[in-house]
Amino acid sequence: MAKPAFLITIDTEGDNLWQKTSDLTTENARYLPRFQALCEKYGFKPVYLTNYEMAIDPFYIEFARDVIARNTAEIGMHLHAWNSPPLTALTDDDWRYKPYLIEYSDDVMKQKVSFITKLLEDTFQIKMVSHRAGRWAFDERYAALLIEHGYLVDCSVTPKVNWCGAKGNPGGNGGTDYSRFPTHAYFMDTNNIAQEGNSSLLEVPMSIQYKHSAFLNSIKTGYDKLRGKVRSPSVNWLRPMNGNVETMQQVVEKTLAEGSDYVEYMLHSSEYMPGGSPTFKTEQDIEQLYQDLEMLFSWLQPRVTGMTLAEYYQMKKGSVQAG
Repeated sequence: MAKPAFLITIDTEGDNLWQKTSDLTTENARYLPRFQALCEKYGFKPVYLTNYEMAIDPFYIEFARDVIARNTAEIGMHLHAWNSPPLTALTDDDWRYKPYLIEYSDDVMKQKVSFITKLLEDTFQIKMVSHRAGRWAFDERYAALLIEHGYLVDCSVTPKVNWCGAKGNPGGNGGTDYSRFPTHAYFMDTNNIAQEGNSSLLEVPMSIQYKHSAFLNSIKTGYDKLRGKVRSPSVNWLRPMNGNVETMQQVVEKTLAEGSDYVEYMLHSSEYMPGGSPTFKTEQDIEQLYQDLEMLFSWLQPRVTGMTLAEYYQMKKGSVQAG
């Protein structure tokens, strides 16, 4: 491949799930065609990683069927354990705590993965092959379940980031610690998802770079330890945050300079709607977002090749076989 891949991943889910409420709406589905049109303008192909409430939204179903028919995007799976059937209470208020799927029993995990996979495949009449875990929480059991259900690609790993301080179940151990995971794409070892192995599941980690030098990070980490705090060093993601085009470009440049054959962008579907997230609250914020995206995408276009996760998987599998 002459140019690195540009992978656009969208956590496609209900409106403003940052709020601790069970009043779930899916209005943001109506704002996705504008983003899709922008991607098509530049020849990019988003992956809409779809959770339960969006998979039953009539507008989203129509939108997704259209992009599938035109081969201009991919539909994958995204699972929020607290509201994805079959519902099994884990805490005294799952909507408040939003427990991780990996905090449930093996049996409940399997039931939830089976249900959402079947729902998506029946609704869209395609095989689900791409996945991202809800709240980025992943483990070996989860990886094995994905393989069992025929998934080929996961993109839950966030290198350099430790989610242990982010609680799901208040009595649990928090999220997954990715601080020592690979930054490049790799076929996972299902006995240890932090290392390469011989499984059929390709991990495609998010494009994330440290904000500061290794020296400064070590000082900050030492200071946090003295204060009794465990925190990840500050990082920048390939993710819009209102006026951060230059930062996103730096993440791309650093990632490619390290030899990566892809860069991976993410955002939540609700962030394309005014008031759908804490970041983009007003129509003016959304217009700023689209100005930033025009700048980023026009800068990226000559440097990258747009592809879906499924297409990237086929490319990687081909290169492994050729090697």
